[in-house]
Amino acid sequence: MKTGQPWRINMGDIPIFSGARHRPPLKRPLWIIVLVSLVSIFVICAFLYPPQSSAACYIFSSRGCKAIADWLPPAPAREYNDDEIASRVVIKEILSAPPVQSKNPKLAFMFLTPSAVPFEKLWDKFFHGHEGKFSVYVHASKEKAVHLSRYFANREIRSDQVIWGKISMVDAERRLLANALQDPDNQHFVLLSESCVPLYTFDYIYDYLMNTNISYVDCFEDPGPHGNGRYSEHMLPEIEMKDFRKGAQWFSVKRQHAVIITADNLYYTKFQDYCKPGLEGRNCIADEHYLPTFFNIIDPGGIANWSVTHVDWSERKWHPKLYRAGDISYELLRNITSIDVSVHVTSDAKKVVQRWPCLWNGQQRPCYLFARKFHPESLSNLLHLFANYTTV
Repeated sequence: MKTGQPWRINMGDIPIFSGARHRPPLKRPLWIIVLVSLVSIFVICAFLYPPQSSAACYIFSSRGCKAIADWLPPAPAREYNDDEIASRVVIKEILSAPPVQSKNPKLAFMFLTPSAVPFEKLWDKFFHGHEGKFSVYVHASKEKAVHLSRYFANREIRSDQVIWGKISMVDAERRLLANALQDPDNQHFVLLSESCVPLYTFDYIYDYLMNTNISYVDCFEDPGPHGNGRYSEHMLPEIEMKDFRKGAQWFSVKRQHAVIITADNLYYTKFQDYCKPGLEGRNCIADEHYLPTFFNIIDPGGIANWSVTHVDWSERKWHPKLYRAGDISYELLRNITSIDVSVHVTSDAKKVVQRWPCLWNGQQRPCYLFARKFHPESLSNLLHLFANYTTV
């Protein structure tokens, strides 16, 4: 039997080469380095300097700014300054406090008018028989009017000049609220113009407003020139562009919100200083932006995002359609009262139509309780139709 021999390596059988091996130089993929660098620069710039217009976003994504916002990391939360902290604490306390209870809750009808209210006869018919369930306040900015209805007599408050588009319009609204808040029985506050008319009976409107816990403040986001195009960076840090909103000035608010509006100084001052026609080439209209932006910041869930006052902007002019005597018909008023979807159109080139149902305590109901803008010559026709079109 053969014995196993250990395995040995014979170094003589293996050729030995002197000197180091020669390796070819490593080729660097420069195109990959350049691409990664460009992407990194883009991400950093997009995070630090986000696009200020929706058009810029579509350069990088067909989904626009939302796609970029979803992809980027969330921006760090901003630290509030002392004034913001104080304001938010006060607002939170007011909203969390139980509402003031009244044995005789009333609606406050606040008329913002240059002088006379040409539809006093119509309102007199509307108010008749409901004494003790409403209050009337008149802010006549130009001259004291001679009133035809007993419900308007001696109901004028101290007034001041009001200039369209300027903060004086907001001042008049706050002045009306402050006077109406002096009556603890006033629980809901409706802002109306001299060209407004009611669309329903008093009882229907009273129940509609009293039996809900929200305010009706028109509010929507408009990325176009007549929306975010009016925003000024001087409003920072308290008001950012993402919070800037637009809406009609004709509101209806519950008592807690009325108190907050009259007490606000922080956000009001920003609009007083930086929202006015012609400032920095922008035509910012304070009464179209102050309250929508204010509520979008402090209590977005507490408003309905539409106004209960109908206005026809279909003519696309600076002022809404004016209804004259020949326009008044049962069909016109019935068409207005049948609307149960709120519609807004953005002012940019896309003209995006925003629609949402008008929900009252979760149920879809007609949006509008009042309507404007009616010419004084239409009074007779409206009085003739009043008993019919206000029937629920």
